[in-house]
Amino acid sequence: MHEMSSKVVLVTGCSKGGIGFALCEVFASQGCKVYATARRLEAMDGFKHGNIERLQMDVTVDEDVSDAVQRIIKNEGRIDIVVNNAGVMCHGPLIDIGMDQIHSAFETNTLSMIRVSRAVLPHMATRRSGTIVNISSVIGETHTPFSGIYAATKSSLKTLSEVLYMECLPFNVKVVYVAPGAVKSNVVANQMRVLDLPSDSIYLPWREKILRRIELSQGAASMPTEIFADKVVRAVLKEKPPRYMTLGGHARWFSFLKRWPRGYLLRYLWRLYGGDPPKDGMPAVVPAARNSESTVG
Repeated sequence: MHEMSSKVVLVTGCSKGGIGFALCEVFASQGCKVYATARRLEAMDGFKHGNIERLQMDVTVDEDVSDAVQRIIKNEGRIDIVVNNAGVMCHGPLIDIGMDQIHSAFETNTLSMIRVSRAVLPHMATRRSGTIVNISSVIGETHTPFSGIYAATKSSLKTLSEVLYMECLPFNVKVVYVAPGAVKSNVVANQMRVLDLPSDSIYLPWREKILRRIELSQGAASMPTEIFADKVVRAVLKEKPPRYMTLGGHARWFSFLKRWPRGYLLRYLWRLYGGDPPKDGMPAVVPAARNSESTVG
């Protein structure tokens, strides 16, 4: 693996206990110089390898991204691999999620990829070398009830990744799209602990089913983070990395579901993850229209 030793890698969303943190550790174990980034430096405490350097970077802020990329290029002379991993959860009924939370999810999960690529791609194109890796989700391809906003951010990321793949071809820059299934992550688990539906939500009877749906990603079938990171890093470091990867718990099942007739699939997924609530749980009167800024915590 001598060809791997000189790679300079930038990873976003590297809080301890998450996928990004594990990716940094594996890249570093393969001899790469790794720059781990997150909004808060203290969130990335605990790296084992000395060739991991922490940088503060908020992927939703243009100046943060530009400054971090320029600092790495100044220090190392190049960036070989960028992993767009930063992401936030955003689950709940579509009409119960506040617009601020929706905007934040798209900024972090989707638009940050464009922001980071805009900062690094001209540099890679000049060198005619580089790899951009976008970490998404199987939910971006096969959507389930109560994950609509999160799924939309990941579905958009898939579209943008495929377009970026084409637009990078003239410059010999590779784009890898990763659609994980269930992967263990403390970051995800922490974000799932609270689901505060509005007191007048028409979906209150489904609250427990919504929670169970969210918790699937951290169930017994979830792939350990370290195994996921090892498989992704080894694939990305190949001379010809794959354009598309899907792995993790339930990944094969979701790939199979994509082949079903769409209308049948959507009804099946509703029965599986939504279905009828307890008869005594339905509201007797549908509440009046609420202010559009009601939020889900």
